[in-house]
Amino acid sequence: MRLAILLGIAALAALAVLTYGIGPEPGSRGFGIIVGRRFVTVATIVVVAACQAVATVLFHTATGNRILTPSIMGFDALYVVMQTGLVFFFGAQSLAATDGLLKVALQSILMVGFATLLYSWLFSGRLGNLHIMLLVGIVLGIGFSSLSTFMQRLLTPSEFDILSARLFGNISNSNVEYLPWAAIVIAIVLVVVWRGRFRLDVLALGRDTSVNLGLRYKREVTLLLILTAVLISISTTMVGPLTFFGFIVATLAYQLTGSAEHRHVLPFAFLLGVVTLLVGYFVLNHVFYAAGMLSVIIEFGGGLFFIIYLLRKGAL
Repeated sequence: MRLAILLGIAALAALAVLTYGIGPEPGSRGFGIIVGRRFVTVATIVVVAACQAVATVLFHTATGNRILTPSIMGFDALYVVMQTGLVFFFGAQSLAATDGLLKVALQSILMVGFATLLYSWLFSGRLGNLHIMLLVGIVLGIGFSSLSTFMQRLLTPSEFDILSARLFGNISNSNVEYLPWAAIVIAIVLVVVWRGRFRLDVLALGRDTSVNLGLRYKREVTLLLILTAVLISISTTMVGPLTFFGFIVATLAYQLTGSAEHRHVLPFAFLLGVVTLLVGYFVLNHVFYAAGMLSVIIEFGGGLFFIIYLLRKGAL
């Protein structure tokens, strides 16, 4: 029932975003053009919500910790250092000159390749374990951030302004050219995740229990982390970094579903993410006329939510 209600709210919110305030009559050429442009925004929101929500739930399952987020592994910092390095070495005009599907694909491949090498290397050694991997990810993320800050200090003010606009998470940054390819990759990942939802339930019980029940723990965790890297890389390259959004929807999904089973948590977190972004976009765009502030409000609210969660020791 809760899932059906959330699905209905998501459908109404999508309809409102598509059709609210359109001047031309339905069926006219102008109406179709405006709805087509807004459909790109709605599709982008669905893609981002799926990536962030599912990736965060998978990361929580793999690490056994609901406080951590995928950004702790340095994915956002790696994206920032790639964009900053492009401007630093080739100038601000290189951002517009290299825009396109090839650039997005290369960024995603680099981020996923970085994650795959890191996980495979740290899990393959005799002393390799999840805690060491998380510590290395944190250190690498700090290193990437420091390198980005150093290069940004050497940029001219105009170049820094252009770069800042690209590093700012914004739904409007998406391009319709990217959506079909992103949707195909995400669909494949979601099918793999859904088919393994019962293994995820076992994995969430912990390392010892998972091994005793017959799971190949390292292989399953490595696969989850790689799938997380794929989803986060797609979301980040399309709209920019969103640090706390996935944490918000995943944590609320745990609380509102009242279940730890992934067959309930995963679709609920996804729909909750869609509703949050659609309603937020509609209110800011048509009420306050500040659609670009959506990511700012989400990150600010997510940061407060994260602090409250920590202070209450994970009990909401």
